Amino acid sequence: MSSPRPTKTPSAIAQIGRLERVTLGERVHTELRDLLMSGELAPGQKMSLRSVAETLGVSMMPVREAVSRLVADQSLEVLPNRAVRVPLMTRARFRELTTVRLAVEGFAAEQSARNRAESDLSEMRRFEKAFLSEAQSPDPHADRAVRANKELHFAVYRATGLPTLVGIIEGLWLKIGPVLNFDLKASPERLRTGGATEHHRRLVAAVNAGDGDAARKALIDDIEGAANFIESTGRLLD
Repeated sequence: MSSPRPTKTPSAIAQIGRLERVTLGERVHTELRDLLMSGELAPGQKMSLRSVAETLGVSMMPVREAVSRLVADQSLEVLPNRAVRVPLMTRARFRELTTVRLAVEGFAAEQSARNRAESDLSEMRRFEKAFLSEAQSPDPHADRAVRANKELHFAVYRATGLPTLVGIIEGLWLKIGPVLNFDLKASPERLRTGGATEHHRRLVAAVNAGDGDAARKALIDDIEGAANFIESTGRLLD
């Protein structure tokens, strides 16, 4: 009886590069967390612990440590064959997370408009421009678009000056991030016509103007627009 074929390393992980041998468990955890939050690992995507360790140039121990933490957060799950998988998303779970995001991230956008510094605005504009560049490109790169989207949102959230709030939002994005593939990676046309660029423009303008109500509205419109499209794809489980 032949042994099962090893699970391949997702290309997103291969792009990280080999890690320095400094606080390796924390570094592996941070890198995997960032990939999940940025939507660069998709629901159902599998990886083996050994392949992750080999790709990152570390031993199995820090990978096990990092994966165990993400499994405890319900951001990854271990399969019977010991491979690790990004959990699949049900429609009910997606709607629950979206409802919480609208409340928590809407509040964060409002606080950002009240507390932001000029350096925060500079970061927001940089990532808004990066996203817009991909949306307007004749050959857009979806990976760069989803990362710019994540970085823009978190530039807004960090500008609140409320680290506890940012941590709560990071926990939500660990679970919701992978399904962002369904929106921004669906097609180049979706990237151009989905409305995200206009929502981002309104969000950054409102934060710049110190208009908390307008910032909350722009952020909510952005989340709801993406959520409606994701549900329409039929890729969520019933």
